[in-house]
Amino acid sequence: MDVFLAVSLRGGDKMADKKFDIIIYGATSFVGQIITRYMHDQFADGSIRWAIAGRSHSKLQKISDAIGLSGVEIIVADAADEGALRQICAQTKVVMSTVGPYALYGDLLVKVCATTGTHYCDLTGEPQWIRKMQLRHEADAIKSGARIVHCCGFDSIPSDLGVHFLQRNALEQFGQTCARIDMRVLRMKGGASGGTIASMINMVKEAVSDADLRRELKDPYSLCPQKHLFSVTQPEVKIAYDAVTGGWIAPFIMAGINTRVVHRSNALSNNSYGVAFTYEEAVVTGQGGSGKRKAKAAHWGVNALMIGLAVPPICWLLETFVLPKPGEGPSEKAQLEGMFELVLHGSTAKGETIQCRVTGDRDPGYGSTAKMLSQAAACLAKDVPNSVPGGFWTPATILGDKLIERLEAHAGLRFEKLP
Repeated sequence: MDVFLAVSLRGGDKMADKKFDIIIYGATSFVGQIITRYMHDQFADGSIRWAIAGRSHSKLQKISDAIGLSGVEIIVADAADEGALRQICAQTKVVMSTVGPYALYGDLLVKVCATTGTHYCDLTGEPQWIRKMQLRHEADAIKSGARIVHCCGFDSIPSDLGVHFLQRNALEQFGQTCARIDMRVLRMKGGASGGTIASMINMVKEAVSDADLRRELKDPYSLCPQKHLFSVTQPEVKIAYDAVTGGWIAPFIMAGINTRVVHRSNALSNNSYGVAFTYEEAVVTGQGGSGKRKAKAAHWGVNALMIGLAVPPICWLLETFVLPKPGEGPSEKAQLEGMFELVLHGSTAKGETIQCRVTGDRDPGYGSTAKMLSQAAACLAKDVPNSVPGGFWTPATILGDKLIERLEAHAGLRFEKLP
């Protein structure tokens, strides 16, 4: 599949004289610390030149001392200081950002990267913010050559690359891609962090006061280019028995962002999945009466959380006494014991079927996400041809098979076609 946009190529390699390949912006955040340790272990051979950045030198130094980052430079820059952010961009090929909620703290960095031709990747799962960044900065990114890649963590690399992997195999086996794909979360173990919860709370607060945003969040194609050709109604997952997996299913909380990224990948790849392509995600809760009860509990639990976050007094109580706060997250033991297993079921227009599986060996939100983002940044810095134009890409359309290779070799993920 041709995954590159048919737009004019601009300029050559402007990155050869950069001091660093990657700068981690937000290295003192919860996930930033995990990433920093992973980068230290993974690239000790010097194959990637990298530095850490954030707004507090003392906190950055503390992280550096704790990990033993001998020779790794510390750069101080506040997310609201455009001059400091420009100095970061002047020194690196790629900025890897962990500073969320991105809707609150991420705008200026994307603007600076887009206008200076600096490549960028992050962990956001905030569709309303991604769309805003596309509308504001994509023209600048295309002009400057900056390649902007959101959603390089658990949302949405396993889904986006899983679909890419399945479609590539379907094309090889059947001579055509699948018209429908259903992703099922078979197993997932890991804890949520305060950063993820803070992003969710902010999105709910925005939607409560903005009717246009509420309509946008119902549009499965909201992240597709404005002139996309898609109009088919997408499946709406409810509590149901799933004949394919033989168990009960419930809506998957990350589907809201993952499905939009997959549809954008379809659009950016010249509709290679088809203009009538349908995609859904659900979590398998088990078989029999127990599975049905768990599906109901999962469904109503998510609904209750969203309703609670929309009511200010309840939201305050949840933030204060129940939900993890920014900077908090699963323990190292929980990260090591975590894992995930996803299965994707595809069917062509002729009724031919194919299945693929994606697994990870750490908790999805942090242990695996840290490795995914780090390898995405390395892939963006090292593996993307100079001829690829700037713009707002997805992991599948700009990193694709090269990133799958990196993830399988260095990040504990596995992509496999099932018999």
